[in-house]
Amino acid sequence: MENELVRQELCKYARKIVAKGMVVGPGGNISARDGDTMLVSPSGFALEEIEPEQWVAVSIQDGSVQAAPGLRPSSEVLMHLYGYQTNPAIGAMVHTHPAYSIAFGLVAEELPIMFPDQAALTGVTGFIPYVIPTTELLANAVKEKITAYTTLLLGNHGLVTVGRNLREAYYRTEVVEESARIYLIAKAAGTPKALTEQELQDIRNLETEAYRIKLLQQQ
Repeated sequence: MENELVRQELCKYARKIVAKGMVVGPGGNISARDGDTMLVSPSGFALEEIEPEQWVAVSIQDGSVQAAPGLRPSSEVLMHLYGYQTNPAIGAMVHTHPAYSIAFGLVAEELPIMFPDQAALTGVTGFIPYVIPTTELLANAVKEKITAYTTLLLGNHGLVTVGRNLREAYYRTEVVEESARIYLIAKAAGTPKALTEQELQDIRNLETEAYRIKLLQQQ
């Protein structure tokens, strides 16, 4: 994908994230791979304010900033960088602070798979106990799990999702947030019922789900 198209896609999904209330103020950060470079949100900007030319280009190989006059990459740049370096299949990373996901992480660690979209689009969501944000400690914690999971809850912090492209990473964010919301509602009324292993496999075998996933992976 051409650099300019990646920048436009980043703006599009940055605005979706804000419109859905997944971040507040200058919180959250997103990035996308463009060849050997990642384009990441600049530090100090609210996501909806970022213009196409303001996404900061960083070398995936050595982490050097390639072109961003007067701008610094997100304070979580190492988390994004280590993700791309560790898992070549990652094409985009979305880090948000969704209310229900944070609330869930305050009371539990294992988010059960309860409905078909969750089974098909995210699978099991990993959990990382609280680590100081913006540090290499957090970047390393994400790095250790980023090949095993496409979605990670960060205790007392937020959510990280990855995908082959921004669309896939973004919709995984929506699905995990909805999953956390459903769980908390169900838990208030009783004991949430998770899907069984057989039910999960039946969903994965559906041709319609395979088709939807294929569409998400197309840019």
